[in-house]
Amino acid sequence: MDSNQVHVTIDGKQLDVAQGTKIIDACNLVGIHIPSLCYLKDISSYGSCGVCVVEVEGAKRLVRSCMQSVQNNMVIHTHTQRVLAARKTNVELLLANHEMTCTTCERNLNCELQELAQQMGIRDQRFVKTRKKPLALDLTSLSLVRNPNACILCNRCVEVCRSMQSVSAIQMTRRGLSTQVATFADLGLGNSVCTNCGQCSLVCPTAAITEKSSEQEVFDALADPNLVVLVQTAPAIRVGLGEAMGMEEGALVTGKMVSALRAMGFDRVFDTQFSADLTIMEEGYELIERIQKGGVLPMITSCSPGWIKFIETFYPEQTDHLSTCKSPQQMFGSIAKTYYAEKMGIDPRTIRVVSIMPCTAKKFEAGRNEMDSSHTYWQHKGSVGEDEHFCDVDYVLTTRELARMLKRLGINFASLQESTFDDPLGESTGSAVIFAASGGVMEAALRTAYEKLTGTSLENLEFSALRERKGIREATLQIGDLACKVAVTNTLGNARVLLDQIKNGTSEYAFIEVMTCPDGCIGGGGQSIPSHAEQRSKRIESIYEEDRGKQSRKSHENPSIQTLYASFLTEPLSEMSHHLLHTHYTKRSAWDY
Repeated sequence: MDSNQVHVTIDGKQLDVAQGTKIIDACNLVGIHIPSLCYLKDISSYGSCGVCVVEVEGAKRLVRSCMQSVQNNMVIHTHTQRVLAARKTNVELLLANHEMTCTTCERNLNCELQELAQQMGIRDQRFVKTRKKPLALDLTSLSLVRNPNACILCNRCVEVCRSMQSVSAIQMTRRGLSTQVATFADLGLGNSVCTNCGQCSLVCPTAAITEKSSEQEVFDALADPNLVVLVQTAPAIRVGLGEAMGMEEGALVTGKMVSALRAMGFDRVFDTQFSADLTIMEEGYELIERIQKGGVLPMITSCSPGWIKFIETFYPEQTDHLSTCKSPQQMFGSIAKTYYAEKMGIDPRTIRVVSIMPCTAKKFEAGRNEMDSSHTYWQHKGSVGEDEHFCDVDYVLTTRELARMLKRLGINFASLQESTFDDPLGESTGSAVIFAASGGVMEAALRTAYEKLTGTSLENLEFSALRERKGIREATLQIGDLACKVAVTNTLGNARVLLDQIKNGTSEYAFIEVMTCPDGCIGGGGQSIPSHAEQRSKRIESIYEEDRGKQSRKSHENPSIQTLYASFLTEPLSEMSHHLLHTHYTKRSAWDY
């Protein structure tokens, strides 16, 4: 046996596993699933729920398998009567402090606590509730809602915010029966360093943290005959929505999604990939200009709103490194309420733009004060007054919200025929598709920047070094005489490493891509629950499959983008482009909250 391995026996099955392996993970290797409400592999082993207990020969007490590592010659029993009784009691104790509104809960039938109660055979409530009165909801955030009455103090949200994102917006506060998860001074998520990423809502086993819903507002808009309701769908939705509608993980459902949105009553169904191509045009030319004219380098991508609030809050002195480009969501809103409205003769005041996003932070982004360039465009033309204010994007729905709406309307998603997006804001290239995966924005930008700088065609469009599943990866692309070194990362904890390099003067990169969520937008905080690495792998492969199947795979070859510049924007980085497609940032501070 390898000296780095230990021999264990689990329910009579013998195996060798690496030293340091948690008992819960060793059990999975022999096909035994140990229930837990607080464990997240490589992130959280808090041991608070007590549901993962097992019996270890020689131990006086039951062992919490998420906290204890295997030892050589350890003999483990996972489902003795003692173990099953303890698990059931621990779940019952959790239920005694839970609000028990299952039938009206957003997570009904998709709740780990509810599932465990069924699994443990709990049919009555033996323990008296300890909480005397309901706690107030935290409604301060534009993106998220905290319901402390549904919280089981599993600590998952605290750990994912601290360990993965390095933000620590929430923490365990108070003691004993008064223990809560809360922000600093209990001021609420909207008054904290929270980046709105929503990873907490993905890992929450109940409905203690959910997205702030815009479902009813969108239903109301669709029912108003005086409004023109446009919808845009982010690249990651086409590989996330199918799961939420009962299809296999990573299912590519682009055509069915378009048909479903039409069935809901949207007047036009457009694609955020159109504005992703537009983003690459502006961002690619901005990178070229910075390189050629000695601008601030490295330039860092700006399409992930959780990341933007992170750098504004924790590294405000480095915001000059950010590309000034708006995200594709916001570029779409600007273009829809100016170029498209003018082209189609629609009063922009009657347009409502709805975004379907994999990201809870997009709700916060849409509400930023500076995201109203379409209004200022028409105001300068004298067509609207200052008091007739409207924003570029009106409502943002997550993948989960859209799935709930489709189910409410009784739309049989799997049986829908496929259809295509409307023109002209529905045409896109392969470069836009891969925005969904970490590294995709970088690949797309390099495809365009290389050809514009060299005047030659880039033969190999796929950058394998940027597609590796690791925290930070880098590549060097030879563009003429320039060796352009780039880096890609996802999660804010990894972003902090790259920002510290810039701060210390050791960064070697010309261009950096940062995505807030694990594996990029396909792992966004608004995607279907549960979320795990294997599932994200399938989503990524589907995204690359759609890229390979596109007739054109480079943003600058999109005919609709070419027409937009020829008839409206004139050229990338033009005065009109800067007004509608670029933005500025707010220098915040963690001490402001």
